Amino acid sequence: MIIVLKPNADEQKYKKLEAFIKGDLGLDIHYSRGEKSTILGLVGDTSKVDIDAVSALDIVESVTRIQEPYKAANRKFHPMDSVITVGDVKIGGGHFAKIAGPCSVETPEQIIGIAKSVKASGAHMLRGGAFKPRTSPYAFQGLGKTGIDYLLEAKKETGLPIVTEIMELTDLDLFADVDVIQVGARNMQNFRLLKELGTTDKPILLKRGLANTVAELLMSAEYIMSGGNEKVILCERGIRTFETSTRNTLDLAVIPVLKEKTHLPVIIDPSHSTGHSRYVKSVSYGATAAGADGLIIEVHNDPENAWSDGQQSITPEAFDEISKGIDKFREVVISL
Repeated sequence: MIIVLKPNADEQKYKKLEAFIKGDLGLDIHYSRGEKSTILGLVGDTSKVDIDAVSALDIVESVTRIQEPYKAANRKFHPMDSVITVGDVKIGGGHFAKIAGPCSVETPEQIIGIAKSVKASGAHMLRGGAFKPRTSPYAFQGLGKTGIDYLLEAKKETGLPIVTEIMELTDLDLFADVDVIQVGARNMQNFRLLKELGTTDKPILLKRGLANTVAELLMSAEYIMSGGNEKVILCERGIRTFETSTRNTLDLAVIPVLKEKTHLPVIIDPSHSTGHSRYVKSVSYGATAAGADGLIIEVHNDPENAWSDGQQSITPEAFDEISKGIDKFREVVISL
C-alpha cells in the first residue's frame, strides 16, 4: 500500500499517522521523500488498513493498494531513480558506470596491468573473479582469498573500486574490503545469502538467473532490501533459451521493463550473454542506446591464454575503442 502525503503536511499529524501505522497496525514503512511530496510505502499485511479512513486525513493526498509482491524495489514506492554510490562512482539516475576486468584473477601482474589499462580507457570500476562457479568440477575455481588480495593491490595501484562475486555465506568476512559484492546468476535465489547481504552496508550487484523471470529477479532484490540494504544494482546477463548461436540470449527488452517496474539501476553484461568477444561491441552499444545504467565487460590482456572464459573476453585495446563509442552513444541518449 502507498500513502502519498500532501505538500507541507503538518509535522505533528504526520508523526501521529506514522505512530499509528507502526504501533497500532504493526507495519513497516518505506520512505520516499521528494521535493514536492512524501510517499509512505507500507510493508506487511495491509489488509487490515482502512483505506477510506486514511484517505480522509487532511494530510493525505491519496492511498493506493499495489498488487506486486515486491515493495521496497517497486517504483510505485520510490518514483525517483535510485543512485548507488561506490566511492566516487555513481550508478543510476543518469549516471553511467563502466565496469571492466578479467573473468578470473590470475596473478598480481595480470590484474594490476588490466586495471591500469581499463582505467586509462574510462572504466569506473574493476571486476575480477576470486571465487568462480564453474559447470565442470575440473575447471579453474578461482584463487579465493588470494584473488581478493590481488584485487585490493590493483585498487591500491589505480584507485578503482573493485567488484567480485561471493559464492558462500561463510566467505562473507573475506569481502570486508570489497566495494561491490556480486551475486551471480546461480546464486540469485540463494535466499539465506541474500538475507545476510541485506544486513550489510555494501552495494550488491545482483545478476538475473539463467532461467528466471523479471518478477523473480525483483523478489530476490526484495530479499536484500527488506533487510535494510537498499544499495542494489540489477544486472541482465542473458537467459537460457533454445538458441545456441550465443552462449545465452540477451534480453535487452528487460531494460525498459525494469525501468518501469523498479527504481533500481540496471546494467548489462555483454560478455556472459553472448559468450563471444566479437559480439561485445555491438551489444554494448545496443544496451547503452536502450537506456542501461552501465555495463560490466570482461577484459583480458591475453584472452587466448586466460584461465577462464577467454573466448568472451576482449583485449584492453578493444575495450578502449568500445569505451569511446559508449561515450558517443551516451551523448545521443542524453540528448533525446
